[in-house]
Amino acid sequence: MKSFESKPWLLPQPVLIIGTYGKDGKANAMNAAWGGQWDMHEIMISLGTHKTTDNLQVNDELTVGFATRETLVAADYVGIASGRSTPDKMERTGWTVEKAPRVNAPLFRELPLTLECRVKQKLDESKTGYYLIAEIVGVQCDERYLAADGQPDVEQMHLITYDPVHHLYIELGQAVGHAFSDGKQLK
Repeated sequence: MKSFESKPWLLPQPVLIIGTYGKDGKANAMNAAWGGQWDMHEIMISLGTHKTTDNLQVNDELTVGFATRETLVAADYVGIASGRSTPDKMERTGWTVEKAPRVNAPLFRELPLTLECRVKQKLDESKTGYYLIAEIVGVQCDERYLAADGQPDVEQMHLITYDPVHHLYIELGQAVGHAFSDGKQLK
């Protein structure tokens, strides 16, 4: 085994697209990789200071969509372009923006799966950012990505993960087993 110093290498890291509205009602999106499930109905995202955090000061509702192979270029762009200095940021993505049904936040039609969320708590808030705890109040899934059982088919979505080691995006692959089932073979 080769030893490394402490690194932010928890894998896989989802490529999350956070959607918010500004005080002017204009949609914004940012790419965030440091997030995950916090509890059964809550997520956590580590946020620096961005147009997104400005927007969340005005409106505590947001969407969290999942980037795909097909949306990779625009998803990366919203992570490197600032909504503070690029007024046409969303137009450049080519994404279709509509209001989410349950929260006052934008939904991006090109993302196959989106969580509708409400800020529950901000931890360790400082001038450099905070940890956002958000309650999931609804989930939107493009019907093209529903399986025969009516549930989202994650395999069809071509979701991507962020590789913090080499700064790459990697497409998630095919299912290889059944959770809470395959391990029973060892009982």
